[in-house]
Amino acid sequence: MADTRPNIILILLDDLGWRDLACTGSDFYETPNIDRLAKSGMTFNSAYASCPVCSPSRASIMTGKYPVNVGITDWIDYGSYMHPLKGRLIDAPYLKDLSLSETSLATAMKEGGYHTWHVGKWHLGGKGFYPQDHGFEVNIGGSEAGAPSYEYGYFSPWNLPNLPEGPEGKYLTDHLGDEAVRLIEQNDGTPFFMHLSHYAVHHPLQAPAELVAKYKQKAIDMGLDKMKVLEEGEPFHTEDKKGMRILRRLVQSHPVYAAMIESMDTSVGRVVEALERTGQLDNTLIVFTSDNGGVATSEGSPTTNLPLIEGKGWMYEGGTRVAFLASWPSVIAAGSQCDLPITSPDLYPTFLEAAGLPLRPEQHSDGVSLLPALHGETELSRDALFWHYPHYGNQGGTPGCSIRKGDYKLIHFFEDDRLELYNLVDDVSEQHNLADELPVVATELHRELWNWIESVNAQIPQPNPDWKG
Repeated sequence: MADTRPNIILILLDDLGWRDLACTGSDFYETPNIDRLAKSGMTFNSAYASCPVCSPSRASIMTGKYPVNVGITDWIDYGSYMHPLKGRLIDAPYLKDLSLSETSLATAMKEGGYHTWHVGKWHLGGKGFYPQDHGFEVNIGGSEAGAPSYEYGYFSPWNLPNLPEGPEGKYLTDHLGDEAVRLIEQNDGTPFFMHLSHYAVHHPLQAPAELVAKYKQKAIDMGLDKMKVLEEGEPFHTEDKKGMRILRRLVQSHPVYAAMIESMDTSVGRVVEALERTGQLDNTLIVFTSDNGGVATSEGSPTTNLPLIEGKGWMYEGGTRVAFLASWPSVIAAGSQCDLPITSPDLYPTFLEAAGLPLRPEQHSDGVSLLPALHGETELSRDALFWHYPHYGNQGGTPGCSIRKGDYKLIHFFEDDRLELYNLVDDVSEQHNLADELPVVATELHRELWNWIESVNAQIPQPNPDWKG
């Protein structure tokens, strides 16, 4: 008897901003394939990464836990690049490998009879902690690498572990799409879980020349400024970058970044076409999202998340709110919208329930299944979302923790114990701090946030004895 359980594909982007798709509000980037995917299913308007940087969010997807409960609270590096960052405080310690004691999402799917395939970025540990060590039968390109290096870049030779070189000059995003298509076309009829994790749109900013030329002309035709400085901002909190200005892009106009997005969109389109060609599209759940907000204050500030402020590395909405689309033609109503706040750990129980596999609440303890929402229900069994980022982001952000409950979001910044309270329905740009105006709300949310911080034994950054102001 044929196995009729759905295939599941998670398409995870790196550093893609909340408004970096045409279907989420961009009038400069072109994403026709992803737009069609959105129209075929559900768009989540209040979706969040569980951290404003990559590795913790990725760990939370694989474990169903908040990053603090996995021990990975910052992006993983294996050198001395700016770690630990220091300002008034010293970054909290964290793990550099995803523990093998965690029953990963891939392991759960594999034990449930699914093929498990990883294609692209991993960034959750070195040798001994690769995708194949966490339940993936196939690993194409997953390693400790967080991005293509500036030395090798996005054009073959890539010199990435676990990724055979393609033809010289082949673009990495195209290649990963090709590999995903190959796996789909060669499948033996067993349902599969694919983690298609593009390195795009992470720096280095590189894209095919013809696409870059297209967007250079488009920027000229639209009369867009390349860069504007909104404000000087605070300096980065490291001695080697002290005094550097934080440049904030006000309009989406970066030609190379736009070309990277179009290449990624083409790859997504080819995956969907392969599913359709092989008769698997109707019975495939596809989720498309990002591991954190767009880069808006560093590394050339290639995008803007406005009306959300700031971006990757910051505790504000621009750092954590992300695009999130789900398509499952046989189940999800086309063109539907969902305003429920959701977060990265929710994917683990969602995929298990969609596959008809038993839930593992002791593992995905911070996630809730989104299947009711995919069926159109308007409530989830959760009151609040939490974040803990006890680090200085190398994009300019400072250590903090936060809670979102209902319409309100409260941030506690660790440097000076400052509280900021926002009504995200009325003030998605987080411009009007209500902490003094609504002291009862601020106090109640702060108490709930701090109770959570204590319950998870969160590491708190400590004072820097060398800080001179």
